[in-house]
Parts: sequence; structure tokens; C-alpha cells
Amino acid sequence: MSAPGCDSATVRALQEKAARALPAEHVEGFGGWWLRRTASASWWAGTVLPHGEGAAGELERAVSVAERFYADFEVPACFQLTPGVCPDELDTLLAGRGYHRHTLMSLRTASVSGVRASAGVNGSEVRLVESPTDAWFDVWHAVHGAGADLRREWDMLARVEQPSACACVLEKGEIVAVGRAVVDTGWAGVFGMATLPRARGRGAARDVLRSLADWASGLGAEGMYLQVDGDNPSALRLYERAGFVEVCRYHYRSAAPW
Repeated sequence: MSAPGCDSATVRALQEKAARALPAEHVEGFGGWWLRRTASASWWAGTVLPHGEGAAGELERAVSVAERFYADFEVPACFQLTPGVCPDELDTLLAGRGYHRHTLMSLRTASVSGVRASAGVNGSEVRLVESPTDAWFDVWHAVHGAGADLRREWDMLARVEQPSACACVLEKGEIVAVGRAVVDTGWAGVFGMATLPRARGRGAARDVLRSLADWASGLGAEGMYLQVDGDNPSALRLYERAGFVEVCRYHYRSAAPW
């Protein structure tokens, strides 16, 4: 079975599912745009999703509204820009306003059945729980959470309303790899993938994906999606081997340099 089709409407829907799976602290809508602010290591959870044309096609006004939203929090505005989903002129408009382009991302999809078949079985001990445990969180934090406010990260996980599961791979009783999935209307989003350096290259991440795919299948999901840094070759290889194919690339523009 191939992954469900990914036209621009599906890409938009997947990105909005991801926004619900990484729920921001503050969200406002404006003309179809999602204005999101959160203080999290997952910084992309606090960017503008400029889906649609803004208010009555008034693109500059919509950008100004977004800028005021972020100014109220005393942080620079940041936009997630996806071809075919965002207004065509927005990237050029933001560049003209001095916004900096960065972080090329790849949105990838696979069928649940394909991930279950491709990920293989390595014989590792895998545990699946509905909510993250301290031990699960510690592995994620060791890999991705440097400098993060731990309370805010826990708060973000607590805001997830859709069915979710957290997978852990253990070696000699110690968790060495983790991941999280959230099911939303037929799709399972994959988040929080992390493997400790000493356990890499031995299939632990594939075991995480297979476990999450098994769980998603039990909830009737047929498709899986994830978002990965387009300049991370090891992660791209992992997901390609598990059956994930790229459906689009997108990038960010921020009012301040990184």
C-alpha cells in the first residue's frame, strides 16, 4: 500500500495536525493563519502557519498583524513557508522586510503498513506507554533538549489532546531510544525521535518506528508523517529505509538572525 496522496490540501492538513501534536501556549487565528507562540526547545511549534491568503488577500496587513502578535511577547516573528500552501508572494514580501531564511525541512509520509514491513525486527525490548515517563523524557532531553525549560516541555506534552503513545527501546534495562506518535483523523505523526549516541547504528530507531506503526494501526491510522531537517543525512537515510518519501520541502523566515 502506498502512502495516502499528498496534494497541497493534504500537506496543509498534515502541518496543522503537527501543530496540534506540538501545541503552542498561545494560538490566535487571522484569516486562516495560525499565529503561535511557545517557549520550547521545539521552536517550530511557535511559528506562524500562514495558510490561506490572510485577511481578504491583504497580505501586508496579515504580516503586520503577525508581527504585532509576536511583539506582544517581545520575540521576533518567524514564519513557516511551504510552497503551494502559503501565499505565493509571502516569501518575497518577508525577504523585502529583512527576514532571514533558514532551516530547510522535509515533510515525509509513509503508509503504516509499509513502516511495519520495512522497519524490521531487531529483537530489542520495546515498551509503549500512553504518556511520557521521566525516563522517556530524559533520553529525549539528552539528545534534543539542551537549554530547554523542562517545565515548559512537560507542559507542551500535557497539552496534546489527540491519542498519543510513547515508545522506548531498552538495552540491558536502560532506555536508549525513544519516539512519540499522535493519531489525528487517519494519520499518525511521528515526533521526539531520539537515540543516545552509544546506541546508534544498531536499529533502535527502527524499532521505535515499528512500535509506533503497530500502535497507530490499532487505532485505524493508514498514513504516517514526520518532519525532518533536510540537512540531516543520517535521519533522512533512516526514514527512507522505513518507507518515508518526501512530499514537500519548506523553510522558515525569521525577523532576527539565528
